[in-house]
Amino acid sequence: MIRHRFHALCPYFAMFPESFAEYWIKRLTKPNDTVLDPFSGRGTTALTALLCGRHAISSDVNDVAICLTMAKTRSPSYKRVRSRINELRREFDPKEWKNPATAADEFFRYAYAPSTLRQLLYLRSSLDWKDSRVDNMLAALTLGSLHGEVTSKRYLSNQLPRTISTKPRYSVNFWKARHLVAPERDVFTVLGEIATYRYESPLPEGDSVVLHTDMRNLPRVIDTDKQGPLRCAITSPPYLNVTSFEEDQWLRLWFLGGPAHPKKGAVSRDDRHGTADNYWSFIGDMWRSLGAVMAEDAHVVIRIGSRRISPEALKRGLAGCAQFSGRKVKLISHHVSEIRKRQTDAFRPGTKGCVVELDCHFKFDD
Repeated sequence: MIRHRFHALCPYFAMFPESFAEYWIKRLTKPNDTVLDPFSGRGTTALTALLCGRHAISSDVNDVAICLTMAKTRSPSYKRVRSRINELRREFDPKEWKNPATAADEFFRYAYAPSTLRQLLYLRSSLDWKDSRVDNMLAALTLGSLHGEVTSKRYLSNQLPRTISTKPRYSVNFWKARHLVAPERDVFTVLGEIATYRYESPLPEGDSVVLHTDMRNLPRVIDTDKQGPLRCAITSPPYLNVTSFEEDQWLRLWFLGGPAHPKKGAVSRDDRHGTADNYWSFIGDMWRSLGAVMAEDAHVVIRIGSRRISPEALKRGLAGCAQFSGRKVKLISHHVSEIRKRQTDAFRPGTKGCVVELDCHFKFDD
């Protein structure tokens, strides 16, 4: 399968590759089956399911994850996207956004050239990403270009990692110490060029349901009589003590309407627990939801990781928590892989993250 260009629409921390999802989808499901991902992230499972002739249901509490998953699986036409870019360019008045850009926090004034920041503030205010498919796609395209390497014209910011945004004070000190200046970028031009590139791949077909909700609500919001039996779930829950999306994705969350600074715990406390006991309670909640919505003999594939717990302990914990599904669950197979390269090393050398990941294949054995 040739890689669909929507897959790389936005770099994302702690993401699994589409080859992982494709392998399990083709192995465990048939065409027209529905694949569930209760932690949709950048929408890899959902998009891959559609490309494989399946249907998809996804959920997440993270606005960034919801925006990306909707853009990839409920995409507007290229013609509508180009028309909307042209409309936004015509309606943009640089003078109107001069004062807001000047009054922005120091981080934003160092992160973006003045003209670029004005355009971003305008788009942040104008795009109805939750209710308009075309605005949702434009927001997703902007998220993918919001920060990254200054040497690439696809990125709008001063030097930042592609996958996460470092904290404001650290970033400003980094730029000042190296005398780095934000590049001049026209956001409308960048969006047009990226849209042209992404839409070289055909639009995915198939039904996609994207739920902006905590996975614990799935038994209340998924109608299995209407959706059909859910025979496979492929997912990667937040890793223990590795990442907090509200901190690492704070700049993208800001663009979608969030605060202009990292704010941990405002949306969810599930992605960084201080203790293993609390984390396994969270994983138990995941199994409760899966037990309530998955069909008989359904498969569940989970990728999980930690920087503090051994793979063997992760396997025991994951399998042990399966009892909270209220059903009989069998561990079919597991595999451990080492993470050899992390993108943030180039910006924050020596940082400690997840070093191994564990893949587990379970089956409900009712």
